[in-house]
Amino acid sequence: MDRAQLADFLRRSRARLTPADVGLPPGARRRTPGLRREEVAQLAGMSTDHYTRLEQARGSRPSRQMLAAVARGLRLGDDERDHLFHLAGEEPPRAGRGAGAHVRPGLLLILDRLTDTPAQVLADCGDVLAQNALSRALSGDAAARAGDGRNIVWRFFAEPDGRALIPPEDRAHVARRSVADLRATLARRPDDARVAGLVRRLRARSAEFAALWEEHDVAVRRREVKRFVHPVVGLLELDCEVLLNPEHDQRLVVYTARPGSESHERLELLRVVGLQRLTG
Repeated sequence: MDRAQLADFLRRSRARLTPADVGLPPGARRRTPGLRREEVAQLAGMSTDHYTRLEQARGSRPSRQMLAAVARGLRLGDDERDHLFHLAGEEPPRAGRGAGAHVRPGLLLILDRLTDTPAQVLADCGDVLAQNALSRALSGDAAARAGDGRNIVWRFFAEPDGRALIPPEDRAHVARRSVADLRATLARRPDDARVAGLVRRLRARSAEFAALWEEHDVAVRRREVKRFVHPVVGLLELDCEVLLNPEHDQRLVVYTARPGSESHERLELLRVVGLQRLTG
């Protein structure tokens, strides 16, 4: 691990970004160009202190998960991400389909521009890879969870509060669609250890998931209408658009409400409440 070069690369990568590049407000006047350390930490879902230690060439060796998060926060391209991993003494993620959690900069750029509607980037197995502020206000900050807790299928079937946002009358449909979509993913990549392991753990943890898995339904998740019961603003009925990349291994999921509807008004209230929480 080359701590000095890693620190230098992080500082220079941060200096090249502006708040507008990542969908953040400009804020107060800046003494130096680029993002602040706390802003990169926020984008990467990590503590400011932890990120600062990396830029100061001190602290513990970063994990692969942390390196992937920093690469997303700094909007690194594939070559830059690989360089980051090499400086940290790690092998970069494998190239090709299902290569991992690195979100393409172009996809992140779109996500950053969506400020008035919840949006997130998902791996096709259900891992939450990136969220905008309104997505975090709607369903919580996935970056704050560990391991399988960042996976929407795992949370729905295996965690006590995983389906609290879904109206009870909608849960059977969501369960069936989630299992059918995950089976389609495993069929595309039967040798993907992450997907196969997730299915194995879900079958062992949830009798409901295991029973639905045996039915062998297959359906890739695309457009649908989804309802959420938010603890602050109440019931939201949202159009869910799923934009697939050519390899189908990452998806941009965008939730919109019909203009003039009650859900549209509640979504606007959620945007205001969410921004207050972020800046408060």
